[in-house]
Amino acid sequence: MNSYPIIDSWCNLFTPASMRKNFIENPELAHIVKWWHMDDRMRGWTPAEFAALLDAAGVATIIIPAWQMRSWKNQAMLWDMSVEEVAEVMAADPKRYKGLFGINPYHKMKGVAALERAVKESGFIGAHLHHYGYGLRPDDRAFFPFYAKCVELGVPLLIQMGHSAELMPSDVGRPIYLDEVALYFPELKIVAGHTGWPWCEEMIAMAWKHSNLYISTSAHSPKYWDASLVRFLNSRGKGKVMFATDFPVLKQAESIEAIDQLGLKPEARKALLHDTAAKVFGLD
Repeated sequence: MNSYPIIDSWCNLFTPASMRKNFIENPELAHIVKWWHMDDRMRGWTPAEFAALLDAAGVATIIIPAWQMRSWKNQAMLWDMSVEEVAEVMAADPKRYKGLFGINPYHKMKGVAALERAVKESGFIGAHLHHYGYGLRPDDRAFFPFYAKCVELGVPLLIQMGHSAELMPSDVGRPIYLDEVALYFPELKIVAGHTGWPWCEEMIAMAWKHSNLYISTSAHSPKYWDASLVRFLNSRGKGKVMFATDFPVLKQAESIEAIDQLGLKPEARKALLHDTAAKVFGLD
């Protein structure tokens, strides 16, 4: 048993309705269910049922994005998740379930105002950005009002980086495109997801350079982590990398078991599984 509570810093909405809408009945994402062998996770869970799974894995808190994912192929919304959907799960167990507001650049200043309401009225602890379907790099000016609002509210940004498993161009996910964002907004805490793969060295360079930039391991099984990332989080990058599953992509229990095969120093393991996310997202 862990002596500290584990935080999963990116876990998708797990309810039956969400699994059905966003995976099973989604023509652009249903193939991923088979490709990544996620069939056993498609039935969905109530908040109480999912809490039992998390307890068995030693996970105390998960962070749930309210996705605003746009299809690059046909310009329609692939995941159009409301604040209310995530807030309903949060209300069932406020200490365990935390929400992130989904950024849609087409909502412009109305979206910025909605971000503020989500934080101040619904208890959301940050923002989430999946920019691939919009065809925009993260340093595009369309996102700057959202970044500025995050700074004003004192909340972090979680952003997918690296290649896109969805049917979208991956170039906008190059970690180097966070360089100017981190420079322009030094007060903005940025969490870059998916290890930045296949540009892991580039992702490490950005996290090492910028004190406000962190790496999330979302969607990548620990047994496949790039060796340079493991060295980084176990040494000079301790406190710069945080654990995440991107559930249903990965299971919490299996991922934690795989981490324990990496031979991490105790303090590096604690930073990975708890301390870094607790600091960045302001969790107990």
